[in-house]
Amino acid sequence: MVHGLWPQYDRGYPSECGAFPRAPSRPALEEADGVFPSEGLARYEWRRHGTCSGLDPAGYFRAARRARDAVTIPAALARPDRDQRAAPIEIARQFVASNPGLRPDMMAVTCRSGQLEEVRICFARDLRGFTPCPEVARQNCRAGEVTVGAAR
Repeated sequence: MVHGLWPQYDRGYPSECGAFPRAPSRPALEEADGVFPSEGLARYEWRRHGTCSGLDPAGYFRAARRARDAVTIPAALARPDRDQRAAPIEIARQFVASNPGLRPDMMAVTCRSGQLEEVRICFARDLRGFTPCPEVARQNCRAGEVTVGAAR
């Protein structure tokens, strides 16, 4: 699943652009179905970041789907049937091995309270390839190991 898709500056990122961001229509939200874990998160991400993308809501959700489809989740992490423990660097290595062109400086494995939170991957502006993102990569989890939760 996707948490979000947003433009990234060298430092920080834009948010809540536009004085009156247009709420996504039902057809636009259908573009988000199966990409975001909930409609509420899709609406939030549109409001927070999609309004800065230069796209309309449907285009933003299609772009999020394209980015998601461009990433191969490593087999060991795709749908674990039980909780497992792994070092964040090993999770990063698995993503690099599964995605040609991806390097550790183009991603971050984040954690919270000993749990894998998310894997953030940086794309070029046209979403056709990965790109270095030092600010994001600095957010890597520093725990020795994290729990990767079983699929729900």
